[in-house]
Amino acid sequence: MKRIIVAAGMAAIFGMGVQAQNISKGKVVAEEKGKGFYYESILKDVSAVEEKLSEKEPYVRFVMDQSGMDLPNNPSLYKTVWSNATESQGNAGTCWSFSTTSFYESEVFRQHGKKVEISEIYSAYCEYIEKARRFIEKRGNSEFSEGSEGNALARIMKMYGAVPEKAYSGLIHDRKYHSHAKMVEEMTAFLNSLKISNAWNVGYGLETIKSILNHYLGVPPTEFIVEGRTYTPQSYLTDYLKINPDDFVEILSYKQEPYWQQVEYKVPDNWWHSKDYYNVPLDEFMAALKNAAKNGYTLSIGGDVSESGFSRETNCAMVPDYDIPSAYINEDARQFRFSNETTTDDHGMQLVGYLENYKGLGKDWYLIKDSSSGSRNVESNSPNFGYYFFHEDYIKLKMMGFTVHKDAVKDLLTKFK
Repeated sequence: MKRIIVAAGMAAIFGMGVQAQNISKGKVVAEEKGKGFYYESILKDVSAVEEKLSEKEPYVRFVMDQSGMDLPNNPSLYKTVWSNATESQGNAGTCWSFSTTSFYESEVFRQHGKKVEISEIYSAYCEYIEKARRFIEKRGNSEFSEGSEGNALARIMKMYGAVPEKAYSGLIHDRKYHSHAKMVEEMTAFLNSLKISNAWNVGYGLETIKSILNHYLGVPPTEFIVEGRTYTPQSYLTDYLKINPDDFVEILSYKQEPYWQQVEYKVPDNWWHSKDYYNVPLDEFMAALKNAAKNGYTLSIGGDVSESGFSRETNCAMVPDYDIPSAYINEDARQFRFSNETTTDDHGMQLVGYLENYKGLGKDWYLIKDSSSGSRNVESNSPNFGYYFFHEDYIKLKMMGFTVHKDAVKDLLTKFK
């Protein structure tokens, strides 16, 4: 019986071998994903049921009704300073770089008459490296996220220089918009893994961070050609842009720190704990801002854009009377909102123009260039596309600080010890 089984088995194997010679070899085929019964029937049914079960009540928010109001929401009404066209930051938390880079571009034009486009993502790339460096050196006791402050650009450019937008956009694989969420998630996971392994090696850590950045953003150039001449990031900053990062200062107004001193802005995005902020009373803050705008300067400005008077329909930011009447907006009202965290340091923009005493009502408006999606809810051919319009009360209550050339506030700076 055993011999019969073996013989039969051998015959079967031999037969299979003969038959296999008559079967064509396998091949790789490209099929459109999403076709077939699984996708078109089973998965479709599962998704439909899950979506129905997960339906939530619509998001309801109380907002200021600005319909029917005579609002100055057209850039042509404003006296402006040159800046490049608005550019989207996409789905990336790099408003600090977009707003302040645009401010630097305006400064290059103001000082030298050159219209340039500087890479925002090169500075963001370098900032991630420095955030990771501090995270490793502090054994994880340091902020690591997408956010930063406007004065990070001066620090980064002094260390790493600058590159043109055409030399490094940070957009690869035909991507049209920036998206850093997966990249930051991967970098954060790696840095947190160092806590478990206790392998706080700066060299190893930064090489890994760079490899992640390179994968998502591409490798930054070390040389590039502008107008027929080869530059490095450092020589491009000093010899072509010819701007000095040390010429820019941060003006702040918050009551929790002493006025007329340089203080630390205590928010998470000031992750390196800079104490270079010139803290001034609110009236001085507003006067300096208006004086700079009237004298041909732009500013990189930051603060809160989540209030009910901030309309995504008109692109106008106002303070409703039901929040606080204009006459009561003062240092205490401002500090109260910062202290209870209803004013947050959540967005950076560029102030590029002003409109004085609109309709003879004694109030000024300011033209704000923006990189976020909120300013792009209008038609792309609308003059409002990429701009906000800030009532002076909104700045007074909700904008915490601004970056400006030191010459614009030289009288203010003389009051500091």
